[in-house]
Amino acid sequence: MRTKLFSIALSLAMVLALTGCATKKYVKQETGAVNTRVDGVEGQVEEAQARIDKHDKRLGEHEEQIGEASKTAQEALARAQEAGKLAEGKFLYETVLTDEKVKFGTDSSDLSPEAKAALDVFAEQIAAQNKSVYLEVQGHTDSVGSDKYNEELGLLRAEAVRRYLSQAHKFPLHRINVISYGETAPVADNATREGRSQNRRVALVVLQ
Repeated sequence: MRTKLFSIALSLAMVLALTGCATKKYVKQETGAVNTRVDGVEGQVEEAQARIDKHDKRLGEHEEQIGEASKTAQEALARAQEAGKLAEGKFLYETVLTDEKVKFGTDSSDLSPEAKAALDVFAEQIAAQNKSVYLEVQGHTDSVGSDKYNEELGLLRAEAVRRYLSQAHKFPLHRINVISYGETAPVADNATREGRSQNRRVALVVLQ
């Protein structure tokens, strides 16, 4: 009888031991599965945060670019956005050709060799970036002459730039807008020769 009871007790102990092992194994498996799910969720959170950080960085860069743009470049961006000309609605950069560099002749809108060379570099830069961009070409003058005369001269110079970019570099005309500010947006003092030279300029605003 004792032997029988001992056998039963031993069997029960073995069952309990096996059950305990199975329970531990089950708990370990479930814990591992939970940890895997937690790790997966954490990974998704990290990916989402990375995307948010990337978006914030691009937004910050865009805001910084706008802050660096001149007043007339910001106005160009606003005009292009209102006209629905832009794919992304952002300012890329601005190139200014001053009379010091390109030597527009007095009362002339003809492009000098220096002006054409500068525009060649500008066009090559755009081609290398391989981006679909929109340009606004702004003509500016000094204050010598009447308001009407300077407005017309600024427009003629801007038109000369657009024509050269189209003919020499096949830039599509519908992607270029021209405008004249005449003498209304000086960047230097018109009372000095140097200042007037800086004010006689063509600005190329590159937008996307």
